[in-house]
Amino acid sequence: MALRTFIEAIRETLAEEMRRDPSVIVLGEDVGKKGGVFLATDGLWAEFGDDRVIDTPLTESLIVGASIGAAVNGLRPVAEIQFADFIFPAFNQILSEASRMRYRSNNGFGVPMTIRAPYGGGVHGALYHSQSVEAFFTHIPGLKVVIPSTPYDAKGLLRSAIRDDDPVLFFEHKKMYRSVRGDVPDTDYTVPLGRAAVTHEGKQITVVAYGLMAHYALEAADVVADEGISVEVVDLRTLRPIDKETLLTSVRKTGKCLVAYEDNRFGGYGAEVSAIVAEEAFDYLDGPVTRIAGPDVPGVPYNHVLEDWFMVNPEKIAAGIRKLAAY
Repeated sequence: MALRTFIEAIRETLAEEMRRDPSVIVLGEDVGKKGGVFLATDGLWAEFGDDRVIDTPLTESLIVGASIGAAVNGLRPVAEIQFADFIFPAFNQILSEASRMRYRSNNGFGVPMTIRAPYGGGVHGALYHSQSVEAFFTHIPGLKVVIPSTPYDAKGLLRSAIRDDDPVLFFEHKKMYRSVRGDVPDTDYTVPLGRAAVTHEGKQITVVAYGLMAHYALEAADVVADEGISVEVVDLRTLRPIDKETLLTSVRKTGKCLVAYEDNRFGGYGAEVSAIVAEEAFDYLDGPVTRIAGPDVPGVPYNHVLEDWFMVNPEKIAAGIRKLAAY
């Protein structure tokens, strides 16, 4: 067991999987000698060379398209999109090719590829380096979408993603890269895709979150505990396929549900969670399913004050919990 930052857990996993399986390759912008803009791939080029750590042009459609071709021909590519904000030029490759390959080939071809991308705000990245894009991709059948919140989960889930025989989008909140630390086993463990975790047990309200919001939900739960409000926190970890069993078991126990996510409120991933709870746990609810999310503005502002206004934080989640508890 060793203490690791979130980014160290990612880097170690990539190196270990490349040593374990020679079919694993890494490609993306500046992933080679530079080691990536966040140094997630630092040291890989020196160990594995140009054939397995491939610097690409600044063309996301090429990065994903080449990865699809490599994947259907026996490799296991891990593609890095430098910022999730820039993934949209590759959207057609992900939607029309990667996600549908197994279906359209009648199970003849899989696409065992992983797409890593840092996402999220709170780092003064403004409009083009702060977006939360997960809702676009959870809509697509054939894709798995993963957002870990701890170094332990990051390592275990990334291993599972790389070893999966279908495409996985692996989003990493950039604010957590060096601010979040945790114990990580030295063993070759995995965390199964599609399994949520109850990270804080409670009786009155279920708070559902993922990524950075999972940490903020825990902070909010501690704050309101001093006020006599008992909160259960469910960290989804995998957004698609969603672990409905863990989610609904928690909501049926507490009777109330709040979903915290950083994206724009309208049409965000929390809307789907809310619909699942409303449809499948309605008889257990003692209040409306509530969302705490970013405002419906085009992007995260650069100005510090306005960025704070946009971002969900523990105080906003705690306020939502108090309001729901009083319902």
